Amino acid sequence: MDRNLALELVRVTEAAALACGRWVGKGDKDAADAAAVDAMRRTLETVGINGTVVIGEGEMDEAPMLYIGEKVGNGSLAEVDIAVDPLEGTSICAKGMNGSIATIALAPKGGFLHAPDMYMEKIAVGPTARGAIDINAPPAVNLKRVAEAKGCRVEDLTVVILDRPRHDKTVKELRKAGARIHLISDGDVAPAIAAAVEGSGVDLLMGIGGAPEGVLAATALRCMGGDMQARLVFLNQEERDRARAMGIDDFDRIYRAEDLARGEVVFAATGVTNGDLLRGVRYFAGGAATHSIVMRSRSRTVRFIEARHYFDFKPGLDAQLSSRRGGPAHEGN
Repeated sequence: MDRNLALELVRVTEAAALACGRWVGKGDKDAADAAAVDAMRRTLETVGINGTVVIGEGEMDEAPMLYIGEKVGNGSLAEVDIAVDPLEGTSICAKGMNGSIATIALAPKGGFLHAPDMYMEKIAVGPTARGAIDINAPPAVNLKRVAEAKGCRVEDLTVVILDRPRHDKTVKELRKAGARIHLISDGDVAPAIAAAVEGSGVDLLMGIGGAPEGVLAATALRCMGGDMQARLVFLNQEERDRARAMGIDDFDRIYRAEDLARGEVVFAATGVTNGDLLRGVRYFAGGAATHSIVMRSRSRTVRFIEARHYFDFKPGLDAQLSSRRGGPAHEGN
């Protein structure tokens, strides 16, 4: 796989972040998501891939763009599978809260688990604690093993978990064990990646979130040498039928990162709002600054990229970011 694709993917996530960044704090999550999807789709048209979206905005009849099965790229180079979340954390973005990102992942054809849009239980750590986690073990046991692997006390660990009633028991057990907890309102891809970044302040991700987001997180963790275990959570028979239609027949299977994202994979993300992993988009007169991460499993090279975008030198960009979805052009920034 061409290593230059990694930097091309950053252009894609930057475009999405710049577009939906106009909507931060404005209370309209649908407009923010639409702006990100639009910008990501247009930028993907220029990338040298023959790609198929396997994890996207939904089925063709549910999403006008970046739907599952949609072809993207300019048709050159090898066939690849694409997983996207143009705006992970739509509510976070709409409320101006921390942690929303634009993200994309690439794998060889057939490399991604075709995860249905349903729940997935996950536990993720960085490379230092690789091999220490067991999704079947109680939270206290996992905390002890991770602390031993990292050479610290359980009390030093910070666990990120979605703030949902379904996690009340787990949160209680984590607190009883002595760990620090960071409850988040939405978006668990960035925290899973942050668990693999030294100095991020995150040691583990636990809990039940989206299955598509699990595949994106697994891609990044594979690039970083981290560890992840996951299993699908079925709420009804309809979800089991949908999973079976997508080729999943072992409903109790525990997936590792290598099962969710196979082969040589690439991952990129750009911050929309500030978070543990990335800083959000910051606009200034005539342009904007972005903060991104990009990585490849083959080399395990992880790059953090700070970019400044000057709209005067990108004809039409500011107008596209602002007017495609009805947003104001500069808003005094």
